[in-house]
Amino acid sequence: MSLSQERILATEIPGPRSRELQARKVAAVSAGVGTTLPVYVERAGGGILRDVDGNQLIDFGSGIAVTTVGNAAPRVVEAVQRQVADFTHTCFMVTPYEEYVAVCEKLAELTPGAHEKRSALFNSGAEAVENAVKVARHHTGRDAIVVFDHAYHGRTNLTMALTAKNMPYKHRFGPFAGEVYRAPMAYPYRWPGGPEKCAEEAFDAFVTTVHTQVGEDNCAAVLIEPIQGEGGFIVPPPGWLARVAEWCREQGILLIADEIQTGFARTGDWFACDHEGVVPDLITTAKGMAGGLPLAAVTGRAEVMDSVHAGGLGGTYGGNPVACASALAAIETMQAEDLRARAREIEAVFVPRLRALAERHPDRVGDVRGRGAMLAVELVSDGHGRTPDAALAGQVHRACSAQGLVTLTCGTFGNVFRFLPPLAIGDDLLAEGLDLFEAAFDAAVGGKVE
Repeated sequence: MSLSQERILATEIPGPRSRELQARKVAAVSAGVGTTLPVYVERAGGGILRDVDGNQLIDFGSGIAVTTVGNAAPRVVEAVQRQVADFTHTCFMVTPYEEYVAVCEKLAELTPGAHEKRSALFNSGAEAVENAVKVARHHTGRDAIVVFDHAYHGRTNLTMALTAKNMPYKHRFGPFAGEVYRAPMAYPYRWPGGPEKCAEEAFDAFVTTVHTQVGEDNCAAVLIEPIQGEGGFIVPPPGWLARVAEWCREQGILLIADEIQTGFARTGDWFACDHEGVVPDLITTAKGMAGGLPLAAVTGRAEVMDSVHAGGLGGTYGGNPVACASALAAIETMQAEDLRARAREIEAVFVPRLRALAERHPDRVGDVRGRGAMLAVELVSDGHGRTPDAALAGQVHRACSAQGLVTLTCGTFGNVFRFLPPLAIGDDLLAEGLDLFEAAFDAAVGGKVE
């Protein structure tokens, strides 16, 4: 029985059963595991989450860009059920199976560049980033890794070192891994010289940072999100990423693209790098790849990936057969339903309305940005002063939650409202969700949010 694609408010949000479960969560789960919206889901599909109280919420978060093909997508369900009935685990490093190989073949086909590629599969985005760094250091014989302001790469010790934001990701979890260096990010809205000068000045600042603080011959890799995720959906200016890639090639430095949040049709291309034809040496993927099951990958040039000795990469659960079956079905769904085009359609729905909101509230909406179905507004308290307004973002988020719209915030300053709807969502739910968001925002700015 399919889940009706309609918003239903059967109780207050959260309802009584969700509150009961939340009390159990508090008593059993570490307080370090936070919950953005304590509504306990019992079923989901398309653009709807149904909770244990019978409420149906519009999903503008996709489990943080994971359920790109929608929850319980038919091909994914069928493939997972079939694989679970066959076998659930052998460990690919002990007795392998075709599903792992088939996922790697798909990655070679879809990731940027026509060169020969190899992949290794893991469980999470952070694990993929860790292994990409391992591969880069092993291949180059160099130690240093350059990352950027506002970056987010994970919660392990190394990936915390690579991540820019302290709270909540890094606070009191150190000391962190060494030989990590940070360059300024090309952030047009907040570039000191203004958006027009951002591409040139940010590139010069990046080159200067590597040259003076690291030394080109000491740098194994430059690691970047083509569109930054947790840092605020920051889209660098046109041409900047391509110049960074070209400079890395000239210096013998590997370029690692972290496409964990941007990959697999989310931005309107298979990968965000495709937008400007950038071909990284290594690319990390996870999130939307496997339809909601835990799977991640490092894909790279064959000579780079094959430089690692046998046994140097792997893990007990990496490339689990059920997750691989899910990934193959999710990718088939993306291709059959042309979800790249759907992401561009979603952008065409969102952007005019977000820009109209910015025109109504020029002192509160500082920037509208993003690509495909990865979009954001940056909220400020004083227009041209660009003072981040995290309180407003939180206020609007709470109002949306109360009306049955699941939303997410992000950004180094906590003031960015981001939109990551499943690509399976219908136009009517997109419109209704935007209506709810706009009403919440208008009321918040007018001081009327309850």
